[in-house]
Amino acid sequence: MIKSRLSLSLVAFVPMLAALGCENKSAQPDPKVATSDPSSASNPATKATSPKLDKLSRAEFNRLAPELALPLFWAEDANKDGALDPSELAVYWGLDHSATLATYVAKEGVAPAFTPKMLETYERLVKQKEEGGKNDDARRAAVKKELVQGRVTLVATDLSKVDPAERRFVAGIIKASELIEDLYAKQQAVTALAAKVPADDLASKTLFFRGQGPKCEAPLTQNDPACGALLPADMPKTKLSGLYPADLLASNPKFCDELQKKKDKALLDPFTAVVKGEKGALAAKPFHEVWPAEVQAIAKELEGAAQALGGREPALKEYLLAAAKAFGDDNWWPADEAWAKMDAKNSKYYLRIAPDEVYDEPCSTKALYHVSFGLINQGSLKWQQKLDPLKTEMENALAALAGKPYTARAVSFKLPDFVDIALNAGDSRKAFGATIGQSLPNFGPVANEGRGRTVAMTNFYTDPDSIATAKEQGESLFCKDAMAKWSSEQEPQIMSTVLHEAAHNLGPAHQYKANGKIDREAFGGPLASTLEELKAQTAALYFTEWLTEKKEITREQADRAHVRDVFWAFGHISRGMYGENNHPKNYSQLAAIQLGWLVKDGSVSWKADEMAANGKDKGCFSLDLAKMPAAIKSLMTEVAQIKGQGNKARAEVLIKAYVGAPGEKKPLHDVITERFTRAPKASFVYSVKLD
Repeated sequence: MIKSRLSLSLVAFVPMLAALGCENKSAQPDPKVATSDPSSASNPATKATSPKLDKLSRAEFNRLAPELALPLFWAEDANKDGALDPSELAVYWGLDHSATLATYVAKEGVAPAFTPKMLETYERLVKQKEEGGKNDDARRAAVKKELVQGRVTLVATDLSKVDPAERRFVAGIIKASELIEDLYAKQQAVTALAAKVPADDLASKTLFFRGQGPKCEAPLTQNDPACGALLPADMPKTKLSGLYPADLLASNPKFCDELQKKKDKALLDPFTAVVKGEKGALAAKPFHEVWPAEVQAIAKELEGAAQALGGREPALKEYLLAAAKAFGDDNWWPADEAWAKMDAKNSKYYLRIAPDEVYDEPCSTKALYHVSFGLINQGSLKWQQKLDPLKTEMENALAALAGKPYTARAVSFKLPDFVDIALNAGDSRKAFGATIGQSLPNFGPVANEGRGRTVAMTNFYTDPDSIATAKEQGESLFCKDAMAKWSSEQEPQIMSTVLHEAAHNLGPAHQYKANGKIDREAFGGPLASTLEELKAQTAALYFTEWLTEKKEITREQADRAHVRDVFWAFGHISRGMYGENNHPKNYSQLAAIQLGWLVKDGSVSWKADEMAANGKDKGCFSLDLAKMPAAIKSLMTEVAQIKGQGNKARAEVLIKAYVGAPGEKKPLHDVITERFTRAPKASFVYSVKLD
């Protein structure tokens, strides 16, 4: 399962690894990646010129480009001259597949220079700043308000120096990723809606690309009826899905609950769509039969990528071929076996291409297609060496808290590999934020037998913009005592992510049966997902204390991790507890439960009359770190017992107490949301340089 957090760039992780005493031996991202390069550019139709482009600040340029649906990003003002230089421009993947860096930057002599196309584009951006919004109606104004809540954040990777065979492999993965985006859109039933975006409404084109659909998702606009990428008459009125009969999903609010109760359990198979069979009876139809042409096209690209590798990367090649076959027959277990065999020792690449997570579909039952592709970072070996000997003890510790009927089991999962992500697509590419840890697969023998693979994504939220923003947000919500333990380094967050992902393989997990029912059957899909993530994130807090007791980490490290984990909870609370059609937001709800429990036990307190650490906001959260261990243990016990017993009523008590019903106001949640949303959230875009 996944864990999202709030983000930044690739190179900042390298010095952090040095601080951990780890050497990064993987292919390294370059701070100039995807920006202009004299060897990469020529535009034969035009002669390039480079006047000084200083009418827009970097922040203005990066804010305005999405309003004109331009896949452009001013990566950095390297020389601090306040002007965009050719070497500072990047073009990112996905928004416009026809756009390349050569469209905007061309070689002239020994240095890159802007093309006339770029100069014309820049003037359009200047005009947008001066005139944009004057004639906007309520919908277009709301769309721009949605976009400005996201800060375009580039993840750039330079693979131009790998050998030609590997470049062909990467090109195949990029093509497969484009196809996955299209297939994911069909799972979400938004394919036909893309053509309805008004042709002259470029901001809405960006919104549709960013969110992979027409809906607004940012905190200040997600409930605004005027906000959407389509004209009001074209906006869907209910949650869409290509995985269930549209009429039943729209007309029956209890459809998902009723589906869970059907005797035909094939209807809950994660790799099937529910369709109407003979006489209107519901039937399960495998994905490869619903979208045969689409999955075969993806399989062809994977087979080509495998062939490109030749004799290189045998473990990766085996996975590519197994995944290609699985796209054609939906027998994913052999692909999972091949994938689980890969690690930091036998491949320099990380790839997962499959249907996996279920969070973003109405019934939280069907697996959604995605791609996560990147480079293995050798820094993961430190945490593997530290925790691998302790896995059995960690399982025993959770089992003791869960109590009967749960009993400790043999665990053999792999501890997380660290990954520098190069490209996310489909369900992995979110409008805001990014997954920073993942434990897969979720289904089948590899998952059930604890042989899955976990990864921690280490190159998100590490750029200077994100680091500065996080600190400002922390200072607006924490009192001075808590901020005294603040750390902008990645180590506390990485430790928490590693422990969270390891915990998905410990204790009562998805396939554990209580009273003969796995968690989806005992709790229903959405609540089951919330509880599993609550277990994993609470275990991250619990095992931080556990490692402190074992002298594996210091008290100071634990305290800094707890401050950042409470801050993480603030971030998810700020996103709201429910999405469209009152669908639970799993991370937001687990964050609300954690914060509410810690407040109840006195380890976190709201001091209404005290000034926040920024000296500007009245009211702040104070942390009593001495009380934190007991509070964390009591919550871990509660969650482990709920899952171990399959006790839905006990889980619903937590939801009622700390989350509330849809529309219910929680004053502290409102404060968190107001202060957190002053700054835009990271909206990640990707660029992979191959030549």
